[in-house]
Amino acid sequence: MPIVVGIRFKKACKVYDFDVNNLELKIGDQVIVETEKGMNMGWVARGPLDKPAPPSSKQGEASLVQPFKKVIRKAAESDMERFEFNKEREEEAASICNREIDKYGLAMKLINTEYLFDSSKVVFSFISENRVDFRELVRDMANELHTRIEMRQIGVRDEAKMLGGIGPCGRMLCCSSHLVDFEPVSVKMAKEQNLSLNPAKLSGVCGRLMCCLSYEAGQSAENAANPASNCCHSPLNTCGDKSNNSSQSQPSSLPGA
Repeated sequence: MPIVVGIRFKKACKVYDFDVNNLELKIGDQVIVETEKGMNMGWVARGPLDKPAPPSSKQGEASLVQPFKKVIRKAAESDMERFEFNKEREEEAASICNREIDKYGLAMKLINTEYLFDSSKVVFSFISENRVDFRELVRDMANELHTRIEMRQIGVRDEAKMLGGIGPCGRMLCCSSHLVDFEPVSVKMAKEQNLSLNPAKLSGVCGRLMCCLSYEAGQSAENAANPASNCCHSPLNTCGDKSNNSSQSQPSSLPGA
């Protein structure tokens, strides 16, 4: 039975299991791991634990479940320097990308730029209301940056998660501080909580319905008297007074944040 650790690469992102590879690791350790896209640096968000190996396939059938990727090593000082160097390069690449966007007059807005740890690829995340033909832009940037280019179109909720900000409750946005996935949110949830259906009060900074509307949706009559009982963001299970519980949230504490 392999021993695995949970690795997180960004704040408020999924935790992925990796084989410890006979290394002594603890929560908070910076590590270099092997991923499908190449090497990457993350930190241990969940301690070592035994996990059953993927089920074996029937005889004559190829297995669709891949074995766990391995932790290559603990991050050394040179790895940290490379990580910081990539951050500096990201600023330069973003500047070049914005210049090329203006050059070709493309209807798109650059949101985030990220180099892979081994600098084999740079990923540009952008938003646009329509489909964008950026083939010439990619060709010019590849010639200037001398690496592979990936253009990734994202939505407005992803934009808010990447950029962060302050919500109507006065706290950091839930999506950028602790939410891993976006859960479906509907106006029905606001109606069930007897909230005002004023769009200005129900919308977050992204212009969509606030994620926190789902926190107390579907509560039983017993829990309705205690609005904090279904709040999972605070270690003390408190998200504010009853009059403001529709938008109150408290960022959870994440290792390495």
